[in-house]
This record gives sequence, C-alpha cells and structure tokens, in this order.
Amino acid sequence: MAYQTTNPYTNEVVKTYADATPEYVETSLAQAQALYKKWRNDPVATRIPVLRKLAQLFKDETDDLAKVLTTEMGKLFVEAQGEVILCAEIAEYYADHAEELLQPRTIDTIAGDAQLENHPLGVLMAVEPWNFPYYQMMRIFAPNFAVGDPIVFKHAAITPASALAFEDAVRRAGAPAGALTNLFLSYDQVSQVVADKRIQGVALTGSERGGVAVAEVAGKHLKKNTMELGGTDAFIVAHDANMADVKAIAPRARLYNAGQVCTSSKRFIVTENHYDELLECLKAAFSSVKMGDPMDPETTLAPMNSKKAKERLQAQVDTALAGGATAYYVHEPIDSDGQFFMPTILTDITKDNPAYGKEMFGPVAQVYKVKDDAEAIALANDSDYGLGGIVFAGSAEYGAEIASQIETGMVFVNTFFSSLPELEFGGVKKSGFGRELGQTGITSFVNQELVVKRDRPNDNEFGGLVLPHKF
Repeated sequence: MAYQTTNPYTNEVVKTYADATPEYVETSLAQAQALYKKWRNDPVATRIPVLRKLAQLFKDETDDLAKVLTTEMGKLFVEAQGEVILCAEIAEYYADHAEELLQPRTIDTIAGDAQLENHPLGVLMAVEPWNFPYYQMMRIFAPNFAVGDPIVFKHAAITPASALAFEDAVRRAGAPAGALTNLFLSYDQVSQVVADKRIQGVALTGSERGGVAVAEVAGKHLKKNTMELGGTDAFIVAHDANMADVKAIAPRARLYNAGQVCTSSKRFIVTENHYDELLECLKAAFSSVKMGDPMDPETTLAPMNSKKAKERLQAQVDTALAGGATAYYVHEPIDSDGQFFMPTILTDITKDNPAYGKEMFGPVAQVYKVKDDAEAIALANDSDYGLGGIVFAGSAEYGAEIASQIETGMVFVNTFFSSLPELEFGGVKKSGFGRELGQTGITSFVNQELVVKRDRPNDNEFGGLVLPHKF
C-alpha cells in the first residue's frame, strides 16, 4: 500500500511515506502493551490533563492543522477548520465527563455488595478513513485514552500527513509513549496486527468492504470490534413539510465535504406535492456552486479526494443512467485539472436499476417521488444500510413519529445532521454495529468487571451459586 500525499486540487505529489517495518510494528505493540499494564490500575483523573491540553492545542493551531486536511484530501479550508474545532470539543467533552461516565454502577442483589466497574480492556487497533482524518481519530482516541486503552492505528493511504499531525498533537499534549501510535501498514500487516494477542479490540470506520475484511479477522481471533460503515441515508420530505426550511438544508445535506460523508443525505424521498419544488431547489443550488481552490474562501465546492474516487463515482452514475435513470441536472464542466465532480441530480431510479440502494460518495443526489409519508418510510427502509437520516415534517412531533419508523441508527428532524461529542454515533444493517461518542462510546472498549463483596460467605452459597435451600 502506497502512503502518499497528493493534492487533489493541483495533482501535486507532496510526499510519499514508507510502510512500517515489522520491527517498528513489534516495538509499537510492545510499548502499547507495557503502557496498558501501567494504566490498568491508574485512576481516570491522571489522564484528564492530557485531553485538556490536546483540546487547547487544536484550538490554538486550528489553521495549521486545517491546512494539512485541505492539502491532502481537498476539503474546503473553512470545513477543515470546523473539523479541527470539533476535535477540540470532543477532547474537552471527555475531559469534563469521563470520570462521571466511568463511575462504577451499584447493583442491588442478594449476593452481597455488588458493583460493575469499568476498567481498561487493553490495546486497541483503529482503522480510520480519509474523509475526516482528525475527527475520526479523535472519536476513538479521546474516550479510550480516558479509559486507559492505548491505541495503534492505520490511517487511510491518502492522508498520511494528517495521521502524523494527529499523532504529533497527542504527543505534544503530554500523552506517554505508546498511548497512540500511527502505523503505515500494508493490508497483510493490518490482519497480522488485529490477530496479535496483545490487541483486545478493533475499531473501524470505512467502507463495507473494509469492514467485512477486518471484522472477519477480528471475529476469527475473538476480538471485540465496532464497525462504522457506509450509508444511503434518506432525506424525507413529508407531505406537510415547511419547504422554506427544506430548501435551506437540503443542498447542504448533500454537498457538504463534497458529498463525501457517510451520513450525507444521499436519497431524497419526497412526497409528490413537494417533488417538483425540491428538484428545482436542488438544481438551483447545484448550479450555483463555485468550484476552485479549496483554500479560497469564495470556493463553495471542493474537489473529490482523489482521481480514483472521481472515476469510481462517474462509473456509478454511468451505470445508473444505463439502467434507466434520468440525469435531471448535471453541472456544466469547468476549466480545471482538479479532481472536481460536476454536481449531478438523478431521478427515475427504479428498483431494478443497478444503482438502486448503492452509496454514491460524492456530489450526486438521488431523488425519489412517493405518494405519501407511508410510502416514504417504506422506501427509506428498503436499503441494506441504516446509518443516519433527516426528516422534514410540519411539526417536530410528527417528524419524530416518522423518524421512529425508519430502520437506521440516527435521525434528525427538521434540522441538519449534527455530530457532537455528547451524541452517540452509529448504525445498523450493513452500516455497521457499535457506537462511538457519548456515554456509549466511552464504554465500547472497557472491561465491565463485576465485583461482589461480603464480610463472610452466604450460608446458602455453594459451588459459586446462591441456592434456595441449605444442604
């Protein structure tokens, strides 16, 4: 696997990085394991100052850190700045709440004084994607650092500088050696690390294909794992939706980060009374984007992350059209060598179309017309994925009724999709399993150890079981 920074706006190869040697991988695992043993009985409070300093570092160095993202994967600079600030908020959240979230839970039982204690599980392996290089890492790092789980990680091959910048920030915040170690691994090395007996858990955010490959190895070796995979998220416009609100959000829900977001609204499912109006809204927004230098504040649509990604998306669109879909709108080509994909709106995608239910990772909107809200819910659920979703309805209460009927992990009613440190993030079906962030995220990789104590044995106790009668 070639780890290489290539600017998708200029096509300049900035730097190429060598794969990790077997010796470095072994040293890193040994160092992480030694740190776990040290951390095993240390209180959470001893690690909190590092998270606070890390949050401050991300605030103080927002622009420098953001520029790395823009150079590597083409993200608009203003969006890159937002990603850096969100990372600071996540680190701050767990600095403020980790001790409380990890407090033992008392259990009322006849067995004795019982409590469930949250202890570190061990060294974790993280496999993370390119579309939010810092945020994805902070999501797994901050809560598990608080717990006391050291992490080794493999980042995407196209964002090696981002991986190193994050690792360096953690080091400068005062984390001990072994707390977080970047490894430029080959695919074979990923499997070897996951299988290593020192690894106790695996967290992956990425594609369905990558999730299947890593989960297979993790399952074979009985490693706990969480999978945050792709999505074909629905944006439902109910019959009584306020179209002024819909128009304010719908284009952003598809074009943010050039549409390269797992939780982007990819399928717009619209009742027939709003269908034409929604199409015109999207067309107006898609036609008015300004493609150009992602560092320029006037640019509103960034290039795709790579030439390969652009070609893959074009192949998907071509397949959809060949299968009978209609290109309702395609942006006029622009004079640029950057990896820009022309914003596209597809309609008339029938169930027999090869593109039906497929995730299109870029600025392509699929728009579906339905008769009523019940049909909208049925279409939303007719997917192998279930990550997020948005519902616009005449009232929050009615929107929530619709949301509760959608088979997905997260739904936002009458508002834009948000990822915040206090909100659990995760999906169902082929979108994966497990949750990150929030209270659930910090307990994903803990040893929930049951401790029961008494001053003396229970008279009814025999062979480790509490029996109803004495012998």
